[in-house]
Amino acid sequence: MSTTGSPAPQTGSRPGGRSARVRAAVHRAIKELVADEGGEPLTIPVVAARAGVHATTVYRRWGTVGELLADVATSRFSGDIVVPNTGSLRGDLERYASDLAKDLCDPDTLALVRATIGTGGEQGAAACRGERRQQLEAILERAQARGEHSPTLERTTDAVLAPLYYRAVFTDEPLTPEWAHTLVSHLLPD
Repeated sequence: MSTTGSPAPQTGSRPGGRSARVRAAVHRAIKELVADEGGEPLTIPVVAARAGVHATTVYRRWGTVGELLADVATSRFSGDIVVPNTGSLRGDLERYASDLAKDLCDPDTLALVRATIGTGGEQGAAACRGERRQQLEAILERAQARGEHSPTLERTTDAVLAPLYYRAVFTDEPLTPEWAHTLVSHLLPD
């Protein structure tokens, strides 16, 4: 008697399956659309058409353009900047501020930040600041563990993150490493 058993049932989601392909296509479409200055307005139907998926798929997964932009921003900003460990709080913050300034000078990154903050409202702003605040928190905690006096997370955010994002998003002023270092000097005077 021949035993041609049926394949074992699959459990869980398949890595790289349809869901992952849809997410990748929609993320790519968002990045293309925000990089296209003067292009079509960001709407779910426009994003879906660019991604080659049905609009109901996008609505079902993300609900709103704000939620979609927040997801793209969170994905983009997670782990893209390494938390430096130079051995001193000043060195760590200077390197961090310089790396962030460089990242914000990238036209694609800047377009995504502007779209996420502009269209995503508070949800978009939270996506842009969440990972950054965690990175600063890690720098400050490491400094405290070394016995260094460090400012609060709120003070550091106001002194380093806020000016970087403000200058990048709302002005045409350059974000040079030298300027980024002055932010740290104001926070940590000698």
